[in-house]
Amino acid sequence: MSAFFAGVGVILSLELRQRVRTTSWYILLGVFVALILMVTVLLSFALNGFGTDDNGAAGVYSTVIYFVLLLGTLVAPALSGNAINGDRDAGTLATTQVTLITTGQLIVGKFLSAWITALAFLVAAIPFLVYAAIAGRLPASTIVVSIVVLALELGVVAAVGVGLSGLMSRPLFSIVVTYLVVAALSIGTIIAFTLGGLALQTTATQTSSYALEYDSAGAPTACSAPEEYEYQTPRFDLFWGALAANPYVILADAVPTAYDSNDQPTDLFGYFKLSTRMAQIPQDAGYSYGECVVGESEQYPDAPSARSVIESTTPSWAVGLAIHLVLAGALLAGAWARTKTPAAKLSRGSRIA
Repeated sequence: MSAFFAGVGVILSLELRQRVRTTSWYILLGVFVALILMVTVLLSFALNGFGTDDNGAAGVYSTVIYFVLLLGTLVAPALSGNAINGDRDAGTLATTQVTLITTGQLIVGKFLSAWITALAFLVAAIPFLVYAAIAGRLPASTIVVSIVVLALELGVVAAVGVGLSGLMSRPLFSIVVTYLVVAALSIGTIIAFTLGGLALQTTATQTSSYALEYDSAGAPTACSAPEEYEYQTPRFDLFWGALAANPYVILADAVPTAYDSNDQPTDLFGYFKLSTRMAQIPQDAGYSYGECVVGESEQYPDAPSARSVIESTTPSWAVGLAIHLVLAGALLAGAWARTKTPAAKLSRGSRIA
C-alpha cells in the first residue's frame, strides 16, 4: 500500500509543479481574491442595514461559500478535463506508462491534483470566511458541514473531469462534456423540476361569497350565491426529487439551519433549503374567501413558518451526495479501464508516443 501511495505522490508532485510554474494560475487566484473582497465588503454594508443580530455576517459567510462553489465548478472542468488525454496528445502519457507507475496511481494522482487545485480557491477565501464566522458567531456545525460538503463537491467536479479525460480521446471534447455534466447537475436539475411541475398540473377550486346586506352591528345578513372558479396549479411536489442532485441544493440542505426570532433563516443556506423544501408540499385543492365564508378551513390557508416547513419535510442531501460520489467513482473507474496498458484497442488517430 505504501508503494501505491508513493507512486501517487510522484504523479501528484509533477502535476502540481506544472500548475505552480504558470503565471496565469496566480493571476486567476488574485482575481478571485479581489472578487471575494468586493463581495464581502458590499454585502457587509448592505446586510448591516437590515439590523439583524449578526449584522448580516451569516449571510456574508454563506455567500462566500457559494461563490467558491460557483467559481470552482467553472474552473475545475478546464483544469481537469484534459488531464489524461492532454498528456496523450502531447506524447507524454506513454512515457509515464512505461515506468513503474501503474494506471491506478496515474488516475488517482491526477484526480488529487485537480482536486487540490480546486481547493486552492477555498484556501484563498479562508480570511473572509474567518471574518464572517467570527462576526456572525456562527456555530461550529455550520462551518464544518459547509466546508466539508463544499470540498466534496469540488472533488466530484474534479473526478468528473479526470474521468472524462480518460474516456475520451480529444481534450477539447472532454472539457466541453465536463462543463455539460456540471451544467446538467446545476441548471439541468432546476429545468427538469420546473418543466415537470408545469407539465403535470391539477385542478383546484376557488369559491367566493360576499355580503349583500348588513345588520346594525355590521354583520352580514344576506350573502351572494357562492361562485366557483377552477384553475390549474402545478404539481412541483411530484418532481422535487430532481433537485436532490443539484450541488447548490445539497450544500444548503446539509448545513444545519439557523433561525432568527421570527423563525426565519439567517443565511443563504436556510433560504435555499426553505425554497426546495416547500416544493415537497402539495398544493391545496382550493380555498374560499369573502365576508360570508364560515369556518377556518374555508379561509385563505395560513402560510406555515419557515422553521415548521423545514422541520416537517424530508432532507435529500445524503441521496444527492451519494449520486455525485457514485458518478465520480464510475467515471474514474471508466478512465482506469480505458487507460490501462497493454491496451487492447485504441481509437483511430490516438497518439501513443
